[in-house]
Amino acid sequence: MKIKESIRSIPGWPIEGVIFRDLTTLMQSPDAFRESCDLLIQRYKDMNIDKIVGIDARGFVFGAVLAYELNIGFVPVRKKGKLPCETIEESYSLEYGEATLEMHLDSVAPGERVVIVDDLIATGGTVGATVKMVKKLGADLVECAFIVELPDLKGRDQIPGCKVFSLCEFEGE
Repeated sequence: MKIKESIRSIPGWPIEGVIFRDLTTLMQSPDAFRESCDLLIQRYKDMNIDKIVGIDARGFVFGAVLAYELNIGFVPVRKKGKLPCETIEESYSLEYGEATLEMHLDSVAPGERVVIVDDLIATGGTVGATVKMVKKLGADLVECAFIVELPDLKGRDQIPGCKVFSLCEFEGE
């Protein structure tokens, strides 16, 4: 598996004490990018998923590929003020700040089977906010999928009762 080895670690960015896991190097590697996408496709191809919800911004990269390959809809979750129609919003805290996410009110329907995709789960703020919006709109959340999980930051705790899948972990590093 080339996935973990292809991810660059940047100590002290964006603030001292944080080790940033840079997935741009994974996306630049044809083998690692293909392997990541293929593993997600294989996981979800037989689960009767209706929509992929991708979180701004790198969740768009992996989520759009997955939606395309599964021949299903893709729903972007954006930072506040970036979507043109009526939205639902949810605010959250992350390891170095606060923010608000939005998604269109008509993006998922009650009973639709949804997988949320992002590149990385750290403290769980962004995915926690996204889970709340998906549930408020009545969709059935099948799972949250990530390329990287940082288990020491306990992001899973922000989404109790939600299944979490990740391709690799960086623990205590």
